[in-house]
Amino acid sequence: MLAEMPEVSELHPVPDAHVPVLGFKLCGVSIDLLYANLAHVVIPDDLDLSQDSILHNVDEQAVRSLNGCRVTDQILRLVPNIPSFRTTLRFMRYWGKRRGVYSNVMGFLGGINWAILVARICQLYPNASPSMLISRFFRVYSQWKWPNPVTLCHIEEGPLGLPVWDPRRNFRDRGHQMPIITPAYPCMNSSYNVSTSTRYVMVQEFTRGYEICQAIDENRATWDDLFEPYPFFELYKNYLEVGITARNEDDLRNWKGWVESRLRT
Repeated sequence: MLAEMPEVSELHPVPDAHVPVLGFKLCGVSIDLLYANLAHVVIPDDLDLSQDSILHNVDEQAVRSLNGCRVTDQILRLVPNIPSFRTTLRFMRYWGKRRGVYSNVMGFLGGINWAILVARICQLYPNASPSMLISRFFRVYSQWKWPNPVTLCHIEEGPLGLPVWDPRRNFRDRGHQMPIITPAYPCMNSSYNVSTSTRYVMVQEFTRGYEICQAIDENRATWDDLFEPYPFFELYKNYLEVGITARNEDDLRNWKGWVESRLRT
């Protein structure tokens, strides 16, 4: 259906990704469309994704897909001031892209990770303005005792017996470097791709951000200093280039999506 729409281009499914996704551009805007196979013969118009019963009789991939919407809705329920949260989140996402630490695939942080981190700061400082929240963000996370997890609510076992993040029971969870836990059941670590090296880079960037925020308060710096692009090609001497080939453009897009979903740093 999407392939027949003239507004859609670069359509490529990645069914084997950790969260199955259908990537495409709609009128030039990049979109990642998640898919979940529900245990319903007919999908009702009043379907409520916030109910845990929606996860009954679905596989792990469907749970992860459904939790994309469920986590987003739950975050908005848990923050004290939604406008301040949204303003701060937009700022932090832009900052992350400028400083080269916005990429879940590459072992840094993606959209949901940034949203949870910002939401936690909003909980800690419910009456703060966005500018104050930004400064507190950098201060808190530059000093955070990783791998202690960032959570927005208590991690509950839930009624369906689905596995939740628990380093006391699960060996894999113990190895997570920078746990950022989703607030919707079943609670998972949204930053499982983070490695020791990428965590080190992010903490360094948070520290830099806090130092600049302090300088801004003292009129020794501006917000433009905070957004200065990371000089990637000036700081490193050695690089690894991954080249991929395919028989045609459609195969290349699918192959590219699969390779990107497997990249780790």
